[in-house]
Amino acid sequence: MSGRRLVLITRRFWPLVGGAEIMMANLAAAFHARGVETTLLTARWQNDWPPEVQHRGVRVVRLPQPTTRVWGTWRYMRHLQTWLEQHRHAFDLVYVSMLKHDAYAAISAGQKCHFPVVTRAEGAGPTGDVHWQIEARFGNRIRRRCRQAAALIAPSQVIHRELVAAGYPRDRIYEIPNGVAIPPPRSAARRLEARSALGATNRALAVEPDDPLVVYTGRLHEAKGLERLVAAWPTVLSRHDRARLWLVGQGPLRQRLTDQISTSGLCGHVLLTGSFDDVADVLAAADVFVLPSRQEGLSVSLLEAMAAGLPSVATDIPGNRQLLGDSEFGRLVPLSDDPVPLGAAIAELLADPAASERLGRLARAHVEANYSLQQMIDAHLKLFDRLLENSQAGRRAP
Repeated sequence: MSGRRLVLITRRFWPLVGGAEIMMANLAAAFHARGVETTLLTARWQNDWPPEVQHRGVRVVRLPQPTTRVWGTWRYMRHLQTWLEQHRHAFDLVYVSMLKHDAYAAISAGQKCHFPVVTRAEGAGPTGDVHWQIEARFGNRIRRRCRQAAALIAPSQVIHRELVAAGYPRDRIYEIPNGVAIPPPRSAARRLEARSALGATNRALAVEPDDPLVVYTGRLHEAKGLERLVAAWPTVLSRHDRARLWLVGQGPLRQRLTDQISTSGLCGHVLLTGSFDDVADVLAAADVFVLPSRQEGLSVSLLEAMAAGLPSVATDIPGNRQLLGDSEFGRLVPLSDDPVPLGAAIAELLADPAASERLGRLARAHVEANYSLQQMIDAHLKLFDRLLENSQAGRRAP
């Protein structure tokens, strides 16, 4: 698709970090690396943020968004639609993250100015886009408009089924799984190097070479099951008294987790680290990755951990099972309110380095074969080329 010009849209973007934001950043950088002229549009969440920046070589344009809740959303939609209409001749196709307000504005502009719009559904279940359209104000109106997109990307089997059940046209839904970059192979030397670098950056992140380290990366959100994870930590400490847990990310659950850690006497054992723009060192420094989510589409965080060769413990929900199989590439634990099985699974992996290494090696090979970022980019560009050919043929037709 060299020579093509793309606009990517995501309302939240760096320095706001979550799974959807990381994926759009990775896609934008990968398209740019393939020679595709790429511009990313996002909201300007704070007045002191510059209206335009470069992120990993990609031009990022931040559109005004007043802080007032409903008014701010409406103004952002107007700015987004106006920008697309005014710059119509500077791009060929628009790709939107989430079936929400951004998609509504982009499809409206596309219908007026005759350019194809591809939308990408994010999340599954109560935290996913399909459920949001049911619950949100004007959600039904936004769903009707989203059904008119040239194509819809479903990152997982679960999301695909939800889109079909919500009445989206089957012939325009394309299942393209999430993909991640494949880092260098895991090694003992790299683990020590990453721990040293993190400790030198922030003394609170200093971990002794022999201390077990378990990490979670992602949003601090109720749907992620993090309170159960914190409640499980005494079970881990009963077998590994120097084990540390890092919760890496930001989100609305931060204060509740802070209070829970304090009242449970886990200060010094469980740490809220804040966000990292790149979690490569965090994953390299860790011994086990954990994802206790109640709902997931196809977790970018879990894919990144698997690609890094890190053994994983995750809840047995459809999105996680799609990645880990029947515990072939990681440990699946039942989804329940009981924290003990989760803690026991983590403790068992920490106690068996040989099994952990084998799981990490198998997980990395599985991601490399089926969920690499390059495979994801190839599938997107193939679809975009087909849509653009159809769009051009339609404009040439009498």
